Amino acid sequence: MAKIAEVQEENPKMSAAQRIEQSLMEEISVGDLAPGQRLDEVGLASRFGASRTPVREALSRLTAQGVLVQGEKRGVFVAEYGREELSQIFEAMHEIEAACARIAAQRLTLLKRSEIEAAQADCLAAAQAGDRAAYLRANEAFHMAIYSATGNPYMAEIASEFRRRTGPFRAKKFATREDLISSAESHQALIADIFSEDSVTASNSMRSHMAASFVETLKVN
Repeated sequence: MAKIAEVQEENPKMSAAQRIEQSLMEEISVGDLAPGQRLDEVGLASRFGASRTPVREALSRLTAQGVLVQGEKRGVFVAEYGREELSQIFEAMHEIEAACARIAAQRLTLLKRSEIEAAQADCLAAAQAGDRAAYLRANEAFHMAIYSATGNPYMAEIASEFRRRTGPFRAKKFATREDLISSAESHQALIADIFSEDSVTASNSMRSHMAASFVETLKVN
């Protein structure tokens, strides 16, 4: 799990609430905090070595993003979706991801190409090592690099929001080292299609990639 001290070292200008928010977001996105899990304000304050005020602010921000939900009684929980709602979220996510791949192929620069390649190298290394936590972080970075390659921060933020919402559900499909390797290897064709700068091919490739991911995700949720 991300520790607040580590986040603070990487982002010294962030407030305590922002650091806690980022740490919780990473834990949710890689499945360390599962759908339906309750987040205790007092316990979080103790774990992060902070007062309850920044914890409360971080939880409020994540609730506003739809990543957390307010329970009927006291408490905040990691968002939990039924199969129909999850299908609808993935349907929207497919469209955004495909659009990002299409635009990235059109606007690809040497810098963004290198960022995608570096993220994929991390994916392959983590998969070969069977390091699930490292792979989940690298996989998120891989897709974020594609979003960044669009050159459109608004589209990147929308795409990132869908990844945050679906992170705990997608994480469940990575149960074995073979699952990690299969996922990492599936990136290779996607990268080749984006790097071809053929926007239609890149878009279709991302659709296929996301459709396969959705099928595997539904099997375990």
